[in-house]
Amino acid sequence: MASYGESVDRLLEELAKLPGVGRKTAERLAHHILRAPEEEAMALAVAIRDVKKNTRSCSRCANVTESDPCAICSDASRDATRVCVVEQPRDLVAIEEAAAWRGVYHVLGGRVSPLDGVSAEDLTIDLLVKRVKDDGIREVVLATSPDMEGDGTALYVERALAGSGAAVTRIARGVPTGYAIENSSSAMLQDAFKGRVHSGPASARSDEDVKDPDGRDRR
Repeated sequence: MASYGESVDRLLEELAKLPGVGRKTAERLAHHILRAPEEEAMALAVAIRDVKKNTRSCSRCANVTESDPCAICSDASRDATRVCVVEQPRDLVAIEEAAAWRGVYHVLGGRVSPLDGVSAEDLTIDLLVKRVKDDGIREVVLATSPDMEGDGTALYVERALAGSGAAVTRIARGVPTGYAIENSSSAMLQDAFKGRVHSGPASARSDEDVKDPDGRDRR
């Protein structure tokens, strides 16, 4: 097999270990690094070194941080009695950028996926349960992805928290803003109808007004 030399071959081998990076992509990345100015290539190497040297998991929420506890857990202005559970740190960042939550977080570190060899024991569910019991958490919001693995993970968390005294809720799902009904999948529409809420003056209706003819609650 043709070789670029020991150093380049080793670089290719390491790059190919990255998620979604095959041999061809690894070659393109390696040749980009070879062509880049030395200071640019060294900056990348230093950044990789520093991220491994300086970052850790927050002992409270398991988010990636350089201080323990992390900045969010240390923020006294946030509601520490309400925890939003996410799969990965990037999910936390997305919610923060949307300014959609003023409670705190808990990062599971993945999702239950038997095909990928990930079980509930591999996640930080035990840490979450201990946190809920020790810190007097009132509400746990499950913000896992709306797919089979995400729903399965949410079910594991919900069962683990049974009897903890905290209310367990899930983020609303359905048809996103600006999305056409005709383009919505059946799963999106089913979630939209299950999670429907009152609008405007209708929110003041009595309990009898929000029941189907057969007596079931539509809320």
